[in-house]
Amino acid sequence: MERSARPTEVVPVTSPFANPNRPGVPPRLPTPPTGWPIGSYATYEEAQRAVDFLAVEDFPVQDVMIVGVDLMLVERITGKLTWSRVLMTGAASGAWFGLFVGLLLTLFSPEPGVTVGPVLTGLITGVFFGLVFAAVGYGSARGKRDFQSASQLVAGRYDVLCHPKSAEKGRDLLAKLAMRPVNPGN
Repeated sequence: MERSARPTEVVPVTSPFANPNRPGVPPRLPTPPTGWPIGSYATYEEAQRAVDFLAVEDFPVQDVMIVGVDLMLVERITGKLTWSRVLMTGAASGAWFGLFVGLLLTLFSPEPGVTVGPVLTGLITGVFFGLVFAAVGYGSARGKRDFQSASQLVAGRYDVLCHPKSAEKGRDLLAKLAMRPVNPGN
């Protein structure tokens, strides 16, 4: 069989780590992570330490990504809600907003210098509306959520992935890191 001569096609090589529109910039749309695993860690702090170590060792860290696996939403309860706490919080947030509005009014006032009138009016109005909105919001919940909390997204483990061209070197460097004792100060 004789092969016919065809002109050679040039096919651009793309990297899964690069955005085709803007090289070196992460993609705007959610995309699954790619690369070879070079380390796996129980905490984000450990994964960050590994990437910091790679950076110190002049490893091309632009080829690396930290991927949280087995994501969980953790809601930590910070305290019980009471009417006094709700009203104090509402008054405080309203006071800050009212103070801000009052200062803005003095900036655009035709009177020279800072006048106390607009600031005091904004502060009192802000406290009043802060109290009203906090009371209405808490009262409408009717005791269904009588606690304060803070939410955080955490992972079960953190994998460090690397572009295949550098994965072997990265794995070797992280193996050296694993042999070092962990210093709490570093």
